[in-house]
Amino acid sequence: MKELILYFSRADENYFGGSLKYIEKGNTEVVAEKAAALTGADLFKVEPVKPYSADYNTCIEQAKKDMQSGVRPEVVAMPEDMSQYDLVTVMYPNYWGTMPMHMFTVLEQIDFEGKTVRPVCTHEGSGMGKSEADLKKCCPGAVIKKGLAIQGSSVGRCDDVLKKWLEA
Repeated sequence: MKELILYFSRADENYFGGSLKYIEKGNTEVVAEKAAALTGADLFKVEPVKPYSADYNTCIEQAKKDMQSGVRPEVVAMPEDMSQYDLVTVMYPNYWGTMPMHMFTVLEQIDFEGKTVRPVCTHEGSGMGKSEADLKKCCPGAVIKKGLAIQGSSVGRCDDVLKKWLEA
């Protein structure tokens, strides 16, 4: 079974348990790389044409505005030849209770018929939110597995939990 890890991640200023901290690599990207190392899956990073602000508070306002307006922001590229993948692990940070709108842009353009989707969400207290339900809407024809929520401030210590979940 060939697997793709399709993920959105944001570095810059992020929220960690009550304070803001600058990071050079986004939490979701850290988890995606760990998962790829464990599974041998291909990686595809969803990158916005117009990235959100490096400033955390500005970023969350931009993301909120996108969500409220239902916009599908442009992405730099789409994954090629999705027919080769049976399993797609979709990873994203929790933005306002669901996936970033850039993930909707990509997921709504993929034919998921007959594929299995495993969601992984990084968060700082809000868990999966309604992202699993949103994935079911975005990925018709796919089997959506139970997701894994990883607290962003603990991604450096998530190896055992991630490995166990990937093997389930």
